[in-house]
Amino acid sequence: QVQLVESGGGLVQAGGSLMLSCAASGRTFSTYAMAWVRQAPGKEREFVAAISRSGNTYYADSVKGRFTISRDNAKNTVLLQMNSLNPEDTAVYYCAARRGIVVVTTHDFDYWGQGTQVTVSS
Repeated sequence: QVQLVESGGGLVQAGGSLMLSCAASGRTFSTYAMAWVRQAPGKEREFVAAISRSGNTYYADSVKGRFTISRDNAKNTVLLQMNSLNPEDTAVYYCAARRGIVVVTTHDFDYWGQGTQVTVSS
């Protein structure tokens, strides 16, 4: 069993930055591919970024060049650095874990966090 706890969300002005953090429990963190998925009010969940067990990264076109995903296996943590935020980035951001290979999707994950709200004002 893996528990994921996100933090770092909040209110920021357009053009600003936030760093989201996801802390994972357990001793097998390095065996999981990790991802961030977001959901805006009234919209479907949207893939944001993913990182494989070996550190390969994948991004949605909408965040490429602005967001950076990273992981620290020693600290059981995955980070999402978000720069140049705009109001369209407003959503609840979820951390997700998947055993084995990384996937670029909004589903097919084994564990989910509770989410953290990111609000970008114009």
